Amino acid sequence: MAILITGGTGYIGSHTVIELLNQGYEVVVVDNFSNSKPEVIKRIEEISGKKFSFYKVDLLDYIGLEKVFKENNISKVIHFAGLKAVGESVSIPLKYYYNNITGTLILCELMSKYGVKKLVFSSSATVYGMNNVSPLTEDLPLSTTNPYGSTKLMIERILNDLVVSDPEWGIVILRYFNPIGAHESGRIGEDPNGIPNNLMPYITQVAVGKRAALSIFGNDYETSDGTGVRDYIHVVDLAKGHLKALEKVKSEKGVMVYNLGTGIGYSVLDVVKAFEKATNMTILYNIVDKRSGDVDRCFADASKALKELDWKCEKNLEDMCRDSWKWQVSNPNGYKEN
Repeated sequence: MAILITGGTGYIGSHTVIELLNQGYEVVVVDNFSNSKPEVIKRIEEISGKKFSFYKVDLLDYIGLEKVFKENNISKVIHFAGLKAVGESVSIPLKYYYNNITGTLILCELMSKYGVKKLVFSSSATVYGMNNVSPLTEDLPLSTTNPYGSTKLMIERILNDLVVSDPEWGIVILRYFNPIGAHESGRIGEDPNGIPNNLMPYITQVAVGKRAALSIFGNDYETSDGTGVRDYIHVVDLAKGHLKALEKVKSEKGVMVYNLGTGIGYSVLDVVKAFEKATNMTILYNIVDKRSGDVDRCFADASKALKELDWKCEKNLEDMCRDSWKWQVSNPNGYKEN
């Protein structure tokens, strides 16, 4: 019985595939390489010492995706695939709605057709919107401020409706906070296309000389140093949370929702200073205008995941900075030939 991973060569997906292989799971990966590289497959196999099945398939391709279900004995699915850049989603909302929602509908339709009713869905803390006070708990009212977040919230609602229609489904929704870091080997990590949308790749690209300075969006938030506070989680801790979620859906039905975060809020300048300490590098930065939709602080209450999944973060901010730097300095051009 195999675990199907959609978007399995992406940043979080690739780290999760390694953890699954290390625990002896049979893994089938589908990805269209829209935000990843084929090189990732080789590196996952190199790190894990194991092979896995891979299909270059877009979730919008019903026939191509059905072939995966026909050719493999799939028992559960972890669904990462989707467009994920907040700023881009504002510019091209229709593409985000069509891709993320339609792809999920096709996936769920095929899962139902082939009797696969166990799903772990990659959601986001963006579904908490701007009006909730941190630490954020899973039972808070939900809202969004951008089309990317709206696709996550709509998919959550679709999955809840699916379970109402068929109670045999078991679905875990994981709301991520801010994943950073990389595999300790330095062989896989975050390799964004173009200008990074996330803080840590921006910092590491400044450190490696690809960018002149870090842009910090605002320094007059109501925080200790005026910069925005977020919950940064090591991507390997995040990946391990998916294995705990798989164990949960194996034995339970219905929809279960969990925050995956450290429960600790760090400001942008906290992260910059921690990176400088961990690497002995100096990061030049400029303060620029705030971005609309950014809140002062956003961090998790992760106690439910500890209680019900027996999951908690093991790596600290220093680990995140050190592993991010090892990835970047070993791969200054990402997965392209260096």
